[in-house]
Amino acid sequence: MARERQLSPARSLSRRSLLGGAAAGAAGLTAVSAGTATAATAATAVASTTSAASAASRTVDVAIVGGGLAGLTAARDLVAGGRSVAVLEARDRVGGRVVNLALAGGGHTEGGGEFIGPTQDRLKALADSLGVATFATYNTGDNLLYKDGKRTPYDTSGLLGSVPPVDAAGLANAAIVQSELDSMAAQVPVDAPWTAAKAAEWDRQTFESWLNAHAIVPSAKFLLDLACTSIFSAQPRELSLLYVLYYIAAAGNESTAGTLERLTDTAGGAQESRFVGGSQQVPIKLAAALGDRVVLSAPVRSIVGSGGSYVVTADGITVNATRVVVAVPPPLAARITYDPLLPAARDQLTQRMPMGSIGKAIAVYDTPFWRAAGLNGQAVSDSGVVRSTFDNSPPDASYGALMGFIEADEMRVYDAASVADVKAAVLADYVNYFGDKAGSPASFVLQRWDNEGFSRGGPVAYAPPGVLTEYGAALREPVGGIHWAGTETSTFWTGFMDGAVRSGERVAKEVLATLG
Repeated sequence: MARERQLSPARSLSRRSLLGGAAAGAAGLTAVSAGTATAATAATAVASTTSAASAASRTVDVAIVGGGLAGLTAARDLVAGGRSVAVLEARDRVGGRVVNLALAGGGHTEGGGEFIGPTQDRLKALADSLGVATFATYNTGDNLLYKDGKRTPYDTSGLLGSVPPVDAAGLANAAIVQSELDSMAAQVPVDAPWTAAKAAEWDRQTFESWLNAHAIVPSAKFLLDLACTSIFSAQPRELSLLYVLYYIAAAGNESTAGTLERLTDTAGGAQESRFVGGSQQVPIKLAAALGDRVVLSAPVRSIVGSGGSYVVTADGITVNATRVVVAVPPPLAARITYDPLLPAARDQLTQRMPMGSIGKAIAVYDTPFWRAAGLNGQAVSDSGVVRSTFDNSPPDASYGALMGFIEADEMRVYDAASVADVKAAVLADYVNYFGDKAGSPASFVLQRWDNEGFSRGGPVAYAPPGVLTEYGAALREPVGGIHWAGTETSTFWTGFMDGAVRSGERVAKEVLATLG
């Protein structure tokens, strides 16, 4: 949708607008398998990395906490700048919120972040440099709307694009709300949203309270609520309006303004393409280039500073460094012991930024049978445990895969459930959306990020009301020689893989400047 305010639903919701790709939050996920498949771990894929058990101690210029895209990108740039580094990764693999999961019959699927779209330039440049190609997310055929127990296929090539076909009043109301959100987001500086002219007003209220006053048609509220949970894996009641506006503003780059449409769309949006070989190929190849600078199975327990240097203690290894980069989500960074204590503002920030609640459920079939029925595998729903789906089949369609997001309140309900119970609930939804064949997959993979010890949720740590205006400045502000990275600190594409890469590039420049 164009950035200017449009009142006509036929104009303002045209061309892949609201909820085009349904589950925008996918691009920023994280984790280790909690289901029937296991991760294709970087421990085996990157033979040159080191385990903590054999590492003992090191002295380097920069210790980096976290072997996800942010930490690995920072390490790459610091090494290119002539500095020695050690990357300490808690898991037995690299990638953080990006992981490939092995399938029982061969092949793989993505358990975390998997998509890339327009203006995600830094991730694309990194993937290109590593020889990791992309392919288009399957988007041929009809989308599905499942609402009030009714299944409605709809063509996305018409005037309304991929907008679900709710009633005309709902479309008109949703168009006005979306346009207003884009207009407000344009007033939010991506590098300091707390300085926006109306920051205090917007940060005092939840996204839900604002929606209740503006999305007055029930079907419009349905569309906006679904967009919210799909993007943030959190309910509108949990999010600051200012944070939502910042997130929309960040869905672009230095020359292209962010829009809600770009967050939610498949074609032309954040879910446009996937990576050949799976998204974890990017961090795996990046780690391979770094070699034994990357230490796996080394969760960091403490960072102690004294006399201008730091001792970083992890399981099995101690690193002495002049600078430290902490490249993990704020709530997990808070679980490290710091001496001296961090400033109160930084600690208060990390206490107030929770992770979203998310899981991915992938059912694997002999063929992508829904394609023969003229469907593209993308569904949105007002009920069930899975409210949005994608076709996650490989480029050659050698098998079929339906991926569904379990998000926010729905994920919390199933965090403690057995895999069998989650599988039964998910397949019941898939049958509602795609027919009886969907009830009998050859295999099933479940990834519950809430239950993963070094993520505790995803796709991003979000800000409830009052956080950005009171504590936002502490998000990137270095504390002595400790610097902060991770997708949450990015000024563009926060919550996505591109944001993680951007944060690594930014923090490397920051550290190099301090080292001279």
